Amino acid sequence: MAEYKPITNLMNRLVLQEHNVINAGGADYPGVDGENHIWNVDIFKQKFQIKIIKQSPDHEGHANMEIEMDLLNIDAAVVNSIRRILLSEVPSMAIEKVYIKNNNSLIMDEVLAHRLGLIPLKADARMFEYFQQEEVKGEDPNQLPPASEVDTLVFDLNVECYNKNKAQPGNQLENLVNSTVYTSDLKWKPVGSQQATFSADPIRPVHDNIIIAKMRSKHAIEAMCYAYKGVGKDHSKFSPVATASYRLLPEVTLLEKVMDERAERLQQCFSPGTIEMREEDGHKVAVVESARYDSCSRNVFRHDDLKDSVQLTKKLDHFIFNIESVGAVTPDVLFSEACKVLQGKCIEFLDEMKRL
Repeated sequence: MAEYKPITNLMNRLVLQEHNVINAGGADYPGVDGENHIWNVDIFKQKFQIKIIKQSPDHEGHANMEIEMDLLNIDAAVVNSIRRILLSEVPSMAIEKVYIKNNNSLIMDEVLAHRLGLIPLKADARMFEYFQQEEVKGEDPNQLPPASEVDTLVFDLNVECYNKNKAQPGNQLENLVNSTVYTSDLKWKPVGSQQATFSADPIRPVHDNIIIAKMRSKHAIEAMCYAYKGVGKDHSKFSPVATASYRLLPEVTLLEKVMDERAERLQQCFSPGTIEMREEDGHKVAVVESARYDSCSRNVFRHDDLKDSVQLTKKLDHFIFNIESVGAVTPDVLFSEACKVLQGKCIEFLDEMKRL
């Protein structure tokens, strides 16, 4: 039998009321649990948990490109730090320099270079060093710069559009070859030992069907592209995630038995799957199936006969964390790398404090 009792310990919960939200303020330190406000690393290690809820492939079937996980017994400041680091400080590889030899297509050189830079590359940035710019005196502007196997990826883009039916000249699409330039036309040119190093998983664009440009008969694009290691705070093309977000775990607590027509209206007040119906003595009875994915719209407060039948709360130390990778590496690896960056920041801060 369901127990229709409210949650009484609200010290560690955000409470959604009809016209306001209470307990919205958070602590300035991790480890807060509503009772023990003293930071202790051993207690934190015992209580902190990470639970993987689901890992999903992207639309092309690449494994584990989206992840949803729960972070328990941790403060919002730490969770938000990880999110920000994922967006701006976990490195990835992206095209930085484009040397255009020929481009008489409809797209301008600078726009073409910008589009090439935004193409996600299937390359693990952990395998490369940061590129160090060196000035070479007397460098020939028409000569491509040298590329190093430790910090540079080279791609060749060489596409020409032509009419395959000479009897019917013109720009009818059915007669044109290479009228659309895709990322599959980017050909990786291994430098040094890169061919052997990445033989099991060759370097390539993450997706082959991203459109780079449209062309017509006698148009051509010929360019060499150099990709380097970088971070999102320098340019968004280096961000390894499409999105990284978090939200508090919602809780929906029924305070009374809601049946029949009222139960159906109650179900409509919440996101699909939150409230379900159960047969009991010939009546439909509302039960909380999963409050996890409720949008917390508070629509239930529109109904005078329902608003006192539920209690809406959120757990302040339970975060639903979502990461969607652009495809270079899986999101679980990205999360681990973000934690390493955060750890490095903490060590640097402590060292500086000791120095002072």
